[in-house]
Amino acid sequence: MKNILAFIFITLYFNGSLLSASHGLSLEEAVELLKSQNLEIKTATIDIEAALQDAKSVSGSHYGKLDFIQDVASSDDAGNVFGFKLTSREANFGDFGAEEFMNNFMAGSPDYTTPPQNLNYPDSRNFFQSKLKYEVPVFTGFKISSYEDIMSSVTKIRKLEKSQVVNEKIYETRKSFYDMALLEESISNLNVILKNIDTLEAMTKEMIEVGYAKKIDLLEVTAKKGNVERLISQMESNQKLLYHYISFLLNQKVTSIKTPSLEIAMPSVSNSDILSNNLDIQKANNGLIIKESMIDVSKSSYYPMVGAFAEIATADNKFLGDANDHKSYTLGARLTWNIFNGGIDSANVEKSRLDYIKTKAQVELANSGIELKTQKIRTEIESFNKDIESLKKELALADEIYKNYEARYKEKLSSMSDVIIKQSEQIQKILQLQMTLNKRNERIFALEKLANGEEK
Repeated sequence: MKNILAFIFITLYFNGSLLSASHGLSLEEAVELLKSQNLEIKTATIDIEAALQDAKSVSGSHYGKLDFIQDVASSDDAGNVFGFKLTSREANFGDFGAEEFMNNFMAGSPDYTTPPQNLNYPDSRNFFQSKLKYEVPVFTGFKISSYEDIMSSVTKIRKLEKSQVVNEKIYETRKSFYDMALLEESISNLNVILKNIDTLEAMTKEMIEVGYAKKIDLLEVTAKKGNVERLISQMESNQKLLYHYISFLLNQKVTSIKTPSLEIAMPSVSNSDILSNNLDIQKANNGLIIKESMIDVSKSSYYPMVGAFAEIATADNKFLGDANDHKSYTLGARLTWNIFNGGIDSANVEKSRLDYIKTKAQVELANSGIELKTQKIRTEIESFNKDIESLKKELALADEIYKNYEARYKEKLSSMSDVIIKQSEQIQKILQLQMTLNKRNERIFALEKLANGEEK
C-alpha cells in the first residue's frame, strides 16, 4: 500500500497536478512545464510531424510504385471473348471458324465470305487476370528533386513556427510572472499605506476626543482608507485572473508561484545577433528558397519525362487457373516531351521568377522591419530607465513629504486634507513606479523574443 501511494504521489507531482500553495511554482519550472504541456506547442509539434511525412511522400516518388491489379469480368462480346482467350494463351484455330471452313471445304463448297459463327457469336466467357505492375520515373526534369528541396524548406519553416510558438508562450508566461510580482509588490506597498492610514485614523479619533480635530478629518481618513482597500481588492482580483491565465498556458491548475525580482537586467544581445537569429527572418529566408525551387519546378516542363515499367501477369477463365502456363511479362519505357503548348511553360517560369523577386524584396523588408523594431524597443527601454530613476527619487521625496505633513498635522500646522493629498501623491508615485518597471520588463521580453528567445 505504501508503494502504491508513493507511486500515485510521484505520478501526480510530475504531471503537475500538485501545484498548490505548498509548492510555489518557479518561473524556470513553469517554462519547462509549458514546453511539454501547452496545447499550442503540442499542435505545432504535430505540424512538424505532418511536414516530415509530406517530405517522405515526395522522396518516395524516386522509388516508383508497385501495383497488384486483379481484373474479373464476364462477357459474350466477340472481341472480349477472343481477347480473353488470347490473353490466357488459349486461343485456337477453331476460334477463327476453321472447323466451319474445313467442313464446307470438304463438302466441295469452300466459303470465304460467310462470317464464322464461333468467332462472331461465341458463348460467354469468364476472365480473371492477376497482374503485378512496377513503374518508376527515370528522369523528370529535376521536378522530384526540386519538390524535395521545397518540402525540406517547408519542414524547416514548421520547426521555426514551433519555435515562434514556444517563444511567444514563454514570453507570455514570463510576463505573467512579472505582472504577478508587480501586483504583489503593489499590494504590499498599499498594505503599508493602509497600516499608516489605520494609525492616522486612530490618531485622528484621539485628537477628536481632546478637541484637536474635527469629524470631517476622520471622514477624510475613512474615505482614503476605503479607496486604498478598493485598490487592494482590485489587485487581488487581478491576481486570481493571472493564476487562471497561467493555468491556461500550462494546461493545468496553478494556485501558487514564486514571483521573481521586479527589475531584470538588460540583455546583452547586439542588433546583428537579433537579425541573424530572428525567427521571422529565418522563415522569410526559407520561403525564398521555396520560391527559388519553384522556378526549377516550372523549368522541368522544358525537359523530356522518361519512365520505365515492368509487369508480370497470368489470366484464365477462373481465378489463378493454370497460372504458370498462362503467365506473361512486359518490359518497357516511355519518353514524353512536350514540344509546344502555346507558351504556357514559359509563362509559368516567368511567374515563378517574379514570385521569387517579390519574396526577395519581402525578405529585405523583413530585415529592415526587425531592425527598426529593435531600435524602437531599445529607445523605449532607455526612456523607461530614465523614468524609473526619476520616479524613485520622486517617491523618496513623496515619502518624506507625507511623513512631514503627518507630523505637521499632529502639531496642527496642516489640515487633514493636506495630509490626504500628500498620501495620494505617495500612492500615485508607488503605482507609477511599479507600472513603469513592468513596462520596461515587457519591452525587455519583447527584445529577447526578437532575438529568438536568447538571454533568458
